[in-house]
Amino acid sequence: MKLVVVSAGLSVPSSTRLLGDRLAAAAAGRTGAAGRTGAEIEVVELRHLAVEIAHHFTNGFPGRKLAAAQDAVTRADGLIVVTPVFSASYSGLFKSFFDVLEQDALAGKPVLVAATGGTARHSLVLDHALRPLFSYLKAVVVPTGVYAASEDWGAQGLDGRVERAAGELAALMSGLGTKKAEPESVVPFAEQLAALRPTG
Repeated sequence: MKLVVVSAGLSVPSSTRLLGDRLAAAAAGRTGAAGRTGAEIEVVELRHLAVEIAHHFTNGFPGRKLAAAQDAVTRADGLIVVTPVFSASYSGLFKSFFDVLEQDALAGKPVLVAATGGTARHSLVLDHALRPLFSYLKAVVVPTGVYAASEDWGAQGLDGRVERAAGELAALMSGLGTKKAEPESVVPFAEQLAALRPTG
C-alpha cells in the first residue's frame, strides 16, 4: 500500500512539509494490519518540479522528474495534499501540478486536504478552495481537513485534528478506497424498481 504526500511548501525548512510529514506518519501507522508494517510513504516536493511544470504547459510533455511524480500520484492508494495559503487560496504551483495530471488520475482516490498559513483567518481555504478542487477531480476527500496557522504549532488541538484526519484517510485506504465494486453485485435500477412494486 502506498501513501503519497504532495507538498507545495517553498521554504526550507517548510511548515507545509512538516504538516505533510506529521499527517503521513499518523496515517501510515494506521494502515498496517497485525504483523505488517503500514503504508509506504513517498513525498513529492513541488518546489523541485516548478520548472518542469512550466515547461509542460508550453510544450505538452512532462520532464523526467515531473513524469515520475505524476506516476507516483496516479498509482498511490491515498494522497495527502498540503499547500501554503497564498491570496486566500492554494498556491499557483500547487494548482499547476494538478492541472498537468491526466484526466481521471484521481478518480476514486482517497485524499486528505491540508494547508498552512500565518493566521487562523485563512482556515476556510480547506472548504472554499481545496475541497471543491478535489471533488471536481473526482477524488474521495476525507471529512476532516487540517489547517495549521503559525500559532498552532506546539498548541493543543493540532495533534487531535491530525490524528482524526489520518484515521479517516487510513480507513478509506484500507477499506472502501481500495475496493472495486464487483459487477455482479450491482443490481440494475429497473430490477430494483420492479422489486418494490406490489405483486398480484
